Amino acid sequence: MVSADTIRTMVGILGNAIALGLFLSPVPTFYRIWKKGSVEQFSAVPYLATLLNCMLWVVYGLPVVHPHSTLVLTINGSGMAIELAYVLLFLVYSKGSARLRVLFILIGEVAFVAIIGILVIAFAHTLALRSLVVGIFCVFFGTMMYAAPLSVMKLVIQTKSVEYMPLFLSLASFFNGLCWTTYALIKFDLYITIPNGLGVLFSVAQLVLHAMYYKSTKEQLEVRKRKAETGLAEVVVFADADKPNNAPKDGH
Repeated sequence: MVSADTIRTMVGILGNAIALGLFLSPVPTFYRIWKKGSVEQFSAVPYLATLLNCMLWVVYGLPVVHPHSTLVLTINGSGMAIELAYVLLFLVYSKGSARLRVLFILIGEVAFVAIIGILVIAFAHTLALRSLVVGIFCVFFGTMMYAAPLSVMKLVIQTKSVEYMPLFLSLASFFNGLCWTTYALIKFDLYITIPNGLGVLFSVAQLVLHAMYYKSTKEQLEVRKRKAETGLAEVVVFADADKPNNAPKDGH
């Protein structure tokens, strides 16, 4: 008979794969940002929130804080590197006050996690206490990570368009939350259960919005495309009209 620990490990490995997909899911978005040279209306908040969450879970998974958390440590270490790359791209393609705001938040996050790690290791002398303190922070900021798209969801409702809330990201968030909630329930871990359980609920809300506004988004994109094509045609017509007429007149 397969033991609960073996099942939990298998679910954790699956969770690593899904979480990696979640971390990589914004790649098309950042390809678009790179191609256009602008962040447009995309928000840095989800990526900053995910980066902070990953850094805290790396601290939680350290052997001196919560031993035997290799799967938690590996995936969040990978996620930390990937999310940092996204935030740096935001810094490159943002402008003015938006760029400074992202930079200050990034510096603040790194300093915050470093202070927590140093203080916990220095002053909490048992593994249970270290796990408790860091776990509380992980629950709070893990919930914030999943709730970060709420600002984008507000934009979706206002514009009736899901253009700036990628479907793949919502799906990846749902399956990631579901997998890690299962992982935490097999051998109960409250600190993993709470944020990921809430993450499932937030992701379901995003998927509902996708179902509601899929058609209106498609219609808006088609209208925008037609306007762009019409504008291009008008430019060509005006350009042709402005060309000098060098054809001979009345046989001269």
